[in-house]
This record gives sequence, structure tokens and C-alpha cells, in this order.
Amino acid sequence: MFPDNLTRAETRARAELIRTHTYAIEVDLSGRHVEDPERLFRSDTTITFDAVDAGELHVDLIADHVEAATLDGVPLDPATFADSRLPLKVSEGPHSVRVLAHCRYSRTGEGLHRFVDPADSCTYLYTQFEPANARRMFACFAQPDLKAEFAITAVAPADWTVVSNGALLGTESLGDGYARFTFAETKPISTYLTALIAGSYYGVERILHAPSGDIPAALYCRRSLAEHLDADRIWDVTEQGFGVFERGFAQPYPFGKYDQVFVPEYNGGAMENVGCVTLRDEYVFRSRATPASYQVRDDTILHELSHMWFGDLVTMRWWDDLWLKESFATWAANFGLSQIADDPDTAWASFTNGFKTWAYRQDQLPSTHPIAADMVDLEAVEQNFDGITYSKGASVLRQLVAYVGQDEFLAGCQQYFQRHAYGNTSLSDLLAALHAASGRDLSDWSQQWLETTGVNTLRPDFTVDESDIITSFAVVQGADPQHPTLRQHRIAIGCYDDRDGRLIRVARLEHDIAGERTEIPELVGQPRPDLLLVNDDDLTYAKVRLDPVSLATVVARLADVESALARAVCWAAAWDMCRDGEMAAADYVELVLSAVAVESDPVAVRTVLGQAASAARHYTPPARRAAVLWRWQEGITGLMDAALPGSDLQLALVKAFPNAAENAQGADRLAAWLTGTGVPVGVEIDPELRWSAVVNLARLGRLDAAAIDAEADRDQTVTGAEQAAAAKAARPTESAKAEAWRLATEADDVPNGTQRAITLAFWQRGQGAVLAPYVERFLSTAEQISRGEGGWATKGYALRENVLRYLFPVPEQLEPFIIQLDAWLAATDLVDSVRRPIIEGRDNTARALNCQQKD
Repeated sequence: MFPDNLTRAETRARAELIRTHTYAIEVDLSGRHVEDPERLFRSDTTITFDAVDAGELHVDLIADHVEAATLDGVPLDPATFADSRLPLKVSEGPHSVRVLAHCRYSRTGEGLHRFVDPADSCTYLYTQFEPANARRMFACFAQPDLKAEFAITAVAPADWTVVSNGALLGTESLGDGYARFTFAETKPISTYLTALIAGSYYGVERILHAPSGDIPAALYCRRSLAEHLDADRIWDVTEQGFGVFERGFAQPYPFGKYDQVFVPEYNGGAMENVGCVTLRDEYVFRSRATPASYQVRDDTILHELSHMWFGDLVTMRWWDDLWLKESFATWAANFGLSQIADDPDTAWASFTNGFKTWAYRQDQLPSTHPIAADMVDLEAVEQNFDGITYSKGASVLRQLVAYVGQDEFLAGCQQYFQRHAYGNTSLSDLLAALHAASGRDLSDWSQQWLETTGVNTLRPDFTVDESDIITSFAVVQGADPQHPTLRQHRIAIGCYDDRDGRLIRVARLEHDIAGERTEIPELVGQPRPDLLLVNDDDLTYAKVRLDPVSLATVVARLADVESALARAVCWAAAWDMCRDGEMAAADYVELVLSAVAVESDPVAVRTVLGQAASAARHYTPPARRAAVLWRWQEGITGLMDAALPGSDLQLALVKAFPNAAENAQGADRLAAWLTGTGVPVGVEIDPELRWSAVVNLARLGRLDAAAIDAEADRDQTVTGAEQAAAAKAARPTESAKAEAWRLATEADDVPNGTQRAITLAFWQRGQGAVLAPYVERFLSTAEQISRGEGGWATKGYALRENVLRYLFPVPEQLEPFIIQLDAWLAATDLVDSVRRPIIEGRDNTARALNCQQKD
């Protein structure tokens, strides 16, 4: 379908034929040698490599055209460049290929992205190359196992800040206001880990103190965000992270300097470019942020820092092991937070409330896949940056740490880094190091957890006598019939009873679970507790069920459970039961309203507020939905008004209120906020809260386009432009929906960030009549994307995904839509990258219908 695809088989053949040594890359950003300087730049690349035999291969490049190319000084015909490939024929021995090309700036967040800040008209460039988008900036062999040393130079305006992987060696004036920026050559790294940052960036520098010595470091962001850059807080977590990882991995930081650059219109959270990490600049908070937001940012910072060892120093051979680098970094970030925190359990409670919730949701979709996935080509890779790759993988790595022992796990990692530094590996290399360090055979573990799909459910099955003494006890393990694997689990079972108004753990035992039923004789003869938790301390990856007494205790007294980690397990169990139709959505809403105000884990607060809102909107039967949504609005209002002024809980509730507003009363309060009236004491209506109110007032039909434009004039930033586009898309009028649809699916000049905001705001509850025509339009657009028509063949992956995932229909009547969708899916030939998000959307719809029908 897409002309720029690249297969695993092709890259394996190329890796068998050649060994790469160096890249010399000059990127000319001056615009002096291209026809359209705002659209194009010039790239000049020389690659040295050895061929182990005579053969044919190609250089990867996505460019408007090749100006000139040579192989060992002999000119190549630029006309042979087609479909992102420049073919080569080589003899055995050393070679050098040079390619001079005109490449295109990106507006999709892929390749070399160009952004002009509406706040001050300053220009900012940054790169995003994972998985194979380095070929959008320079000619290369775009696969992780052909590492090389990179010498990068850039020609740019002399007053710009320019940053790359290596330290800046110097600048050379070229006249006319331009200069050449030259950077130190890197160690051997993969093409996707190279980076170039250029523009009017604001920067601050510091020396970070790590166990191995001082590390030069810098932070960069747009000048319009400089006043909001809380550098000291970012430095603090970064420096602590260096301490955790250098000690844990027994390997000094390997890449000299360490820069972190906050960039606009970013598709992901961050990227681990060697020595030059990029992060979405929403992490530079313009408004007051909740503790959950800071914790997510800290986690992201540590995630990318850990990649310097796992992913950058030692890199996967091919993207089959994408999960390993991302799972490891997710585990390592939370391990780092647990080492930094006063109470390690609080970090792991946040992991359970955030990452594991994502993993369980992803693992129950029809598109679930083994953690160690079969990545046959780049299209498959793009689809698997998901909750399996990041969160399920991290969850089972945490189990592995418990299985082999933390000290042994770290010792295995130390051997792994020492043995494979600057090289490429696969999973077997890591397992061999862990086996050597721990003495444990991990072949069965790998087969059970990495090569199978689906999540097990563990439930207690016990009897009691008339005195409430347990007379038999077993843990029953189940699995989805589509994913029937029953696994071995090491679990803790916790018993909690009332002690002076608190639910305290009075007993705990660990036990191995295997097969369909495992007897637990140690609990026979014990009194039944008020709350019995299977998987206490969250040791395994499994959904759990609560017995009727325990469920009643959780509903009535979850706030009294003393342990944050135990509460996390309870929150997860209740949400799973709600999603599976075993707990009414209205009851889950009441649970959240009763317990969220005393929850100490900020990630739990944010997560359960979002889940309860989703339950009210999607899992409640249509006949009861208005009453439940009203209850949700009133419940949030009451908690918000009762919260301690200025507290973090108050801020979280205030942030939840605009989207909970459902009727005239809620809309009136939001409208008053815009005039400074009725704002809770201790709260400032800062830009984030103001835009949240504006978007939701637009959803409720209370703001027209002129009013939204006036708000955009108040906030002439990229965030203001994106949120104004979202507000217009949320309006319940035919003209607003038509224009939003055009911008999201047809226009060629809408940047990725704005398009994403539009797609997220398009489908709104209570707008069934005006949205009805867009079911058919979505299906038609999906067919266009699959066929590569209407320009979709060359649009970025992120733009396609935004349409397929966020414009997926959410009609008021679900059953007729599922019937229509199933008929369309049966009759329509779709490529996998289009079919997958659609069948995931179908599954979410079917789950919502199941919950509605069971309620």
C-alpha cells in the first residue's frame, strides 16, 4: 500500500551483505540551494561501508528528488531513485556512497519537522526518526543493526541554536547571516537514534553530577515557553536518574553530554535520541499541573534516560524486539521512581493504576499480540507502539525481576551491557545473561509470557462455616476462549480487617498458581476477612475478581484501605468488573465518587476520574444514561466545592468538571468561569482550564465560531490554535462538523497537532442527529486510506492513525452500527494497518453494548 515500506527480510539480506562504518552528513537549512526554502532543504550524505561479497542492495531515502549520487566516486543515475530506494551494485570490499538530495520538511511530526510559532513567528526544527524516518533527512541504511559513527554538520542561520547527538565543536561563518555548525562524531549508533535540532530555541546549561563523574547537560524549549521551563525540577529528577542507572547497571553513561529538548507538535511522549532526547513541549506546563502530570513527566524523563543503556548502547537487531527496549525502559523508569521515592510502594501503585490498566485494556482487544511480536515490516512496527509493547511487557518484566531476584536481575543486566556495548542483540542474549546471573532456566517463562496472548483472570473460590471460618479455599484461573493459555503465577493473598476504622492487612501468604485450580490449604481454618485480595502487592499480571463480601467492602470502604498498592489492585479489579459487565456502570461511578477524594496516589485519581466518566457515557444503558451523567456532574461538583482550597485534589476535580458538565446548570457555571465568576477559591482559570471550559461550552452549543476566535486571539500560541480548532469541531452544528471533517481528512496544510485536536473533539455525546451522516463518511474515508487514494499514500502515519482511531464512529445506537460495520468489514478488502484500528474500535463498541445490555 505505502511505497516507503521496508521488510525484515530485506534488511536481513542487507545486513548479511554489508558492514557500515561512518556517515558524514551535512544538512543545509539555509534554503539557498532549493526552490522552496519553506518546504525543502538540502541533504548531503556520504556513507562508508564494506561488502562481504558482490551483490545488489539499496540506500533508503525519502526525498523530492536526488540531485546527484556517486558510488566510489563514479556517478550514479539519479533517475534510478524511486519509491524511497536508490539501488546499488557492489563488489566485495570497501565502498563509499554519496547522495545529494532535496528533502521535504515535515508537518506530520515525522522526519525533520518544521514549526513556526504563532506566538512570536520564530522557527523551530526537530527530528523524529523512529522507526525508519532518518531516511526523510539523509540517505541511509534504515535498520537498527547497521550501526555506524555519525559526523553531522548543519548550515543554518548564525543566530539559531543547533543541537545534535555529539557536542558542538564549533561554528564557521558563511556570510549572509549563515553559519556551519559542526558536531563531534558519535560512537556507533543506529540511524533512528540520530537527531538534529535547529531554531530559535531557548537553552539553559548545567553540569550534572553522576557516580561516574560530571556530565554536561542542557535543556531547550521554544522562547515563548521559556518563562514556564521549571529547569531545577527537571534537573533534579534527571540527576537522580543518572545515579540510579549508573549504579544499577554498573556502566557509566556512555555518550558524553546529555541534552533534553522540548519540541512542539510532537506525536509521542518523547524519543531517546543518543545524547539529545526530544520530549513533547506540553511537558513545559503553562498552567498549574497536578501531581499526576509531574509524575508522568518524571516517568518520561527516566524512561528516555534508561534508553541510553537499553536501546542506545545495546540495540535490538530488528523491531521484533521493539517490546524489549520499550518494556525495559518502562520498567526501569518505574524502578527509578521507586528508588527515588520515600516509599517504593507508591511508585508501583502508580504503575498499577496507569501502565497496567493500559496493558489489560490492550490485551483484551482482538488485535492483541504476543509481547515478542512478529514484525515482518515497518507497517507492522508502526502498529505495535501499543500497550502490549510498553505496559504488558513492563508488567511481565516486573514479574521476572521478582522471579530471579532484583540483585540477580541487575547483575544480569550488567553482564549484558558489558558484553554487548555498541552492538545489537535479541531477546536470547538478555535471557542468557539473566540465566548466568540467577541460575534460573527462563525458557518456560519466555514461552508462557512472551510468546502467548491474552490476560488470565484469577478469582477466589472458598467456603465458610456458620462462624465465617474458611473451610476450603482455592484460586481459580480462567482465560478468554480466544486466548486459552493458563500460566504459572506467583501471587500474594492478602487478608484485610477493620482496625480502629482502617482496613489493615492482618495476614499475607505467597503461593504459586498453575492450571485451572490451585488449592490454598494455608487459609483453611482462618476467619474470612473483610477484604480478601488475590494478587495482593500486584505481583503478577492478571485480572482479579473480588468475592461478594470483599466487593461490598471495596464499594463501601475503599478509602479506608491503608496501602496505596492494595487500593490500586482494588481499583483495577473494580474497573475490570465494570468493563466486563459484572459491575453496573452506575455503581462504578458511585465507587469513584465515594473514594477518590481520599486517594493519595495522584495517578489513581486521574485514572479513575477518567474511567468513571467513560463508564457513565458509554457503559450506561441509554434509558439510564441521562440520570447517571447528571449524577456524575453533581458528584464532581460536590467534591470540587468541598475540596480544600488550593489543594492538588481540588485541582484534579476542577480539571474534571468541564467535561462532566452535562446540562444548563453545568454550562452556566463554565460560562461564569470565563468571566471570573463562581471560580472555586484557590483556583486560577489559567490557559489550560480556560480552554477546557471553552471546548466544552462549544460542545454544549453555548459558544459560536466568533466567540471561539475571540478566545484564540487571547492565546496566540500553538496550543491556542489547536484548542480553538477542537472547540469548533465540538460544536453541534452541521456546518461545524463539515468543516472539521474537511480539515481532518481532506486538507493538506493542517499540521499533525491541530488535526489530532480536531479528531479528538469531533464525536460528542448528545449530538446524534448532526453526527449521523459521518458513519458512512468514516467508512468511505477508511477505504480511501486503505487504497492510498486522495493523497493518503504519502501522508504521515500519525495523520492516518488520528483519523482511523479518533474519528471512529460513536453513535447513540450501538447495535445497528455494529451490524452495519460487520457487514462492511466482511465486504471490504482493507490492508492490515487500516483494519486493525477499526476492529479495535468495533471491540470497544461491542464491549460498551455488552455492559449496557447487562446493566
